[in-house]
Amino acid sequence: MATDHYFSPEPGKPEIRKPLTVELDGQVRHLTTSNGIFSPEGIDKGTAVLLAEVPAPPPTGNLLDIGCGWGPIALTLGLKSPAAAVTAVDVNTRCIALTNDNAQALGLENVRACLPEEVDPELRFDAIWSNPPIRIGKSELHDLLMLWLPRLAPGGSAWLVVQKNLGSDSLQRWLAAELPAWFRVSRESTAKAFRILRIRRAAATQ
Repeated sequence: MATDHYFSPEPGKPEIRKPLTVELDGQVRHLTTSNGIFSPEGIDKGTAVLLAEVPAPPPTGNLLDIGCGWGPIALTLGLKSPAAAVTAVDVNTRCIALTNDNAQALGLENVRACLPEEVDPELRFDAIWSNPPIRIGKSELHDLLMLWLPRLAPGGSAWLVVQKNLGSDSLQRWLAAELPAWFRVSRESTAKAFRILRIRRAAATQ
């Protein structure tokens, strides 16, 4: 029997939506969540660390959230950088609908959630924030990161939060070995059993 995961494109159980009250960008927000997604009850610990530890995103340009869930990272990017264009991607269609609906509820016209294949392949991102789905498996995770990280714009940074006991240090080493020479991978901080990894693309790049 197939197991229904939050990273399934179409969750098997019927959707049951419910209200969600959380704090984003320093204010209480009234949003919507549902079953069949990642962390449906609120902001998970890893995402909370990311939002607390990472410096403010660029005020303009293109910003990306990989694996948006109900939208905490994408919505925060949209709130902090209202003049930027925020793209949120997920394979779970329920997550895409929730993020778009939550953005609309907050009046964030600069946030758009979609499937990965719906993103213009020529689009480059000035910042990427992500709590990547480690549990999809190492090979799938590597493919996912190598799909998006090379699309950083020159001078851009990606920020990833990864739990220490789920392979943050080995992932850091793998990224440093696999990304081209004009990328620099560093561990920026450690908080509550999580690492914050930063991937920077050189301003002058090939």
